[in-house]
Amino acid sequence: MRATGSPQQMAAVLAAALEAGIWHIETAPAYGPAEGYLGQALRGLETQWPERHRQLVLTSKLLPGCSLEEGQRQLRQILERLGVPRLHNLAIHGLNLPEHWHWASAGPGGELLRWAVGEGLVGQVGFSSHGSNELIERALAGGQFHFCSLHLHLFDQTRLPLARAALAEGLGVLAISPADKGGRLYDPPPQLLADCAPFHPLELAYRFLLDQGISTLSLGAAQPSDLALAQAMAGPETTDGPWLSPQQQQALERLASAGQGRLGLERCGQCRACLPCPNAVPIPELLRLRNLAVGHGLQAFAEERYNLIGRAGHWWETVDASACNRCGDCLPRCPLQLPIPELLADTHRRLAAPPRRRLWG
Repeated sequence: MRATGSPQQMAAVLAAALEAGIWHIETAPAYGPAEGYLGQALRGLETQWPERHRQLVLTSKLLPGCSLEEGQRQLRQILERLGVPRLHNLAIHGLNLPEHWHWASAGPGGELLRWAVGEGLVGQVGFSSHGSNELIERALAGGQFHFCSLHLHLFDQTRLPLARAALAEGLGVLAISPADKGGRLYDPPPQLLADCAPFHPLELAYRFLLDQGISTLSLGAAQPSDLALAQAMAGPETTDGPWLSPQQQQALERLASAGQGRLGLERCGQCRACLPCPNAVPIPELLRLRNLAVGHGLQAFAEERYNLIGRAGHWWETVDASACNRCGDCLPRCPLQLPIPELLADTHRRLAAPPRRRLWG
């Protein structure tokens, strides 16, 4: 997704991934030139190290909404760009809305997935989702998918019950971008570094997810050095034992306690009892960003996410905190008795800023 400066950049990242022991490569046509550059790197790998090429597991994704014929054409183009006769995994890229689920289950998307598997062009099918927990639960219960890619982060654990249920049913679970979407943890603020010391926040985030049984973490490397931590964690002393040592468990407890201390009685517990909001304000998600900014010093990340609201289509929230009209419907439902309208106004004051350009879109 990110190594898109040149074919040489992609080849260098692929080589570093192999050196780090990584063997699952995920891409998508929506990632600009990434898929084409990856195909060039794979062809070079097949020539130089055919055995390593055979060991790779390849995943690509298709956006929902196309016709059967268009989806067939797109899949053939994916295989051509990657230079392979078959994908191990094909995912619906962003099963975010109810109409996406209808397309994938009872519409042309369902036909497309069955055709792809039946023709031997795809080993198994799954989906990624940035949608509601209710939609994800419905998709998982449908029985047609064999894996899912979800936002599962140290600082956003609301979907972990869904992930555990999927794992219990034998589905693979990929955590979407624990480093970037999980809080830009590759560039942590001083406060977060101090709270996690002597461990790096990103290492704790990775280890937390692995300890939860999550089967795959996406790393989103733009350059070979982005995989240094993955390589350091790949030794037998970690994979043969627990992912979190007692010292790392203690660091996570200190981190949670520090955040709670700074937020005090204003910490949102993410129970979602405040929903639905008559003005469609996504209260828990907005107060989660406030939790991160105030409790953990993740101001830059929280600002970045907040100012994408309304600019990312169905990939992110569409209503920000300024839409709260202080009707008070949420107040009696909050078990912590939070002053939600005041906290939403504070969130907007803290985080509203000129929007930045997205990586894609």
